[in-house]
Amino acid sequence: MFEKFDWIVSRYEELSEAIVQPEVIADTAKYQAYLRERSALEAQVLAWQRYQTLLAHIAQAEEMRSDPDLSDVAQEELAQLLPRRSQAEQELRILLLPRDPDDGRDVIIEVRGGAGGEESCLFAAELARMYSRYAERCGFRVEPVYSQDTELGGVKECCLAVSGEGAYARMKYESGVHRVQRIPATEANGKRQTSTCTVAVLPQAEEVDLEIDPRDLRIDTYRASGHGGQHINKTDSAVRITHLPTGTVAACQSERSQLQNRARAMQLLRSRLLEKLRDESDAAYARNRRLQVGTGDRSERIRTYNFHEGRVTDHRIGLTLYSIGDVMDGDLDEIVTALQAEEQTAKLRSLTE
Repeated sequence: MFEKFDWIVSRYEELSEAIVQPEVIADTAKYQAYLRERSALEAQVLAWQRYQTLLAHIAQAEEMRSDPDLSDVAQEELAQLLPRRSQAEQELRILLLPRDPDDGRDVIIEVRGGAGGEESCLFAAELARMYSRYAERCGFRVEPVYSQDTELGGVKECCLAVSGEGAYARMKYESGVHRVQRIPATEANGKRQTSTCTVAVLPQAEEVDLEIDPRDLRIDTYRASGHGGQHINKTDSAVRITHLPTGTVAACQSERSQLQNRARAMQLLRSRLLEKLRDESDAAYARNRRLQVGTGDRSERIRTYNFHEGRVTDHRIGLTLYSIGDVMDGDLDEIVTALQAEEQTAKLRSLTE
């Protein structure tokens, strides 16, 4: 099974040499592709090097065991090294599992209020804040793209751009329906209500991923609304782009200049079109790319936030945490780590069946 690591190391070294060549640096698309591929291989290369070092130490201890004066020391050392070898081999097996090709990409997170009226919009705003805080904890950069606010401080729909190595790998599990159970701020009688929000996590597409004919686009400008002070209401800086063949729409109003909003809206449009293209043209690829725990489909309820009991339950893996305050403040590590572990277990199981 581990023979593949020889090829991985060889390819990593080949890419390391290629990315310093002037002709590769001059070709932006190729340079970015090589960087991305090299980055994807780095964890496997480092793990393989650690494993080789460990094997060398084990072999050295085995030699020492034949020396009567060093036998006891060697035996103690082997007692520590051999369990580490088993752990390292399991790590290598996991690293050889099929990897989602989008894991290293930046992401677009779209949060929308669902069933529950104003309460769902209020919770959508809290989810958006939760994701912003979580992304910051991970060292990612978060930028708002647009937000359709409500009078009470909720959002009917909002969009965040999250940038950083491995952003999609950590955020992709959030796609789906999120259910909240609590007494809404809008409820005068103190009656608990169940509402829902939908979350979509899209890998950010780059210009090299697909070509868009400018003739297929309708670009509208309008005056932005919502928070942002006086300037935001004085200029037609917001941009809405419609892809006419598919009817796909993307908008941005977060930047001060129309040019910046147009660039961000194009980025969002490209990501949505890439998602649509993959879903329609290659259903098998889309299924593999979404292989998480469960389908990750937006129509599937993935998580419940019960404020009365202080409980958060992820239904895909049956995980319940009684730390809703920490979770809503962006502490998603325990949930994400459990989902990643379950995904790896499912993949390892599929290889042995």
